[in-house]
Amino acid sequence: MRLVFAGTPEVAVPALDALLASDRHEVVAVVTRPDAPAGRGRRLVASPVAQRAEEAGIEVLKPVKPRDEDFLARLREIAPDCCPVVAYGALLPKVALDIPARGWVNLHFSLLPAWRGAAPVQHAVLAGDEMTGASTFLIEQGLDSGPVYGVLTEQVRPTDTSGDLLTRLAFAGAGLLAATMDGIEDGTLRPVPQPAEGVSLAPKIEVEDARIDWAAPALRVDRVVRGCAPAPGAWTVFRGERLKVKSVRLVTDRADLAPGEIAATKNAVFAGTGSHAVELLWVQPQGKKPMAGADWARGVRIAAGERFEA
Repeated sequence: MRLVFAGTPEVAVPALDALLASDRHEVVAVVTRPDAPAGRGRRLVASPVAQRAEEAGIEVLKPVKPRDEDFLARLREIAPDCCPVVAYGALLPKVALDIPARGWVNLHFSLLPAWRGAAPVQHAVLAGDEMTGASTFLIEQGLDSGPVYGVLTEQVRPTDTSGDLLTRLAFAGAGLLAATMDGIEDGTLRPVPQPAEGVSLAPKIEVEDARIDWAAPALRVDRVVRGCAPAPGAWTVFRGERLKVKSVRLVTDRADLAPGEIAATKNAVFAGTGSHAVELLWVQPQGKKPMAGADWARGVRIAAGERFEA
């Protein structure tokens, strides 16, 4: 098939690579989000998918909105058979969905209908799911509600951050998407409607969602820290300034600290929760680089009974 690949971030690049390596299909163009400001200089930088496509010598389309007439006209000229999608980042209007003969097929990082939305991996970690996966489905007007072509499963490990889990799913899902293209092309795959039961939503995690509630049980605190890593990053407030909490360790034998209360020893620093304490392994003070929790505690000289702000 003639393919136009749609995707934007680094997590979409493994799937693009898998399709570029296929001897059954031709990626004739990619669709990606416009260049965005990045770094301290805030200069415009092309998306990871755009950079990979340019390396491969493929046409890159960067519509501000996928309903732009110039973009739609060019897509009609290219006349793709199918448009595989991974984390493109914009809603596709019906006029665009109708162009490829075999539609737009999305690789979504959950076992649909669970975790429909922008942040399925983060929500899986936050919810404490033991198993997740990836699905390929035919895009329709609803939110991740189209019929499913294929799935794969992936265990959520106890120490997984969202970044860890998403990286594994990106590489495993690349193979699933390539296999889905093969099955669509040779007629061996037919999409199956999603069940009406088991639907859950995974909206984008905002910065305020990542604030640690120290009155919550330690297990919840750990999930927030892992689920919000690497972005937007779990945080709390210490002496009026934001402190990012990069990683923690559950300490089941210490329950003597009140929620948010901090205690430092020579080699470790602990914080109380609604159950037992957690050890702060890595933190990042405002305007500084990440550092070991014990080093941070020595530097700020924790006073007896001092707490993180609620």
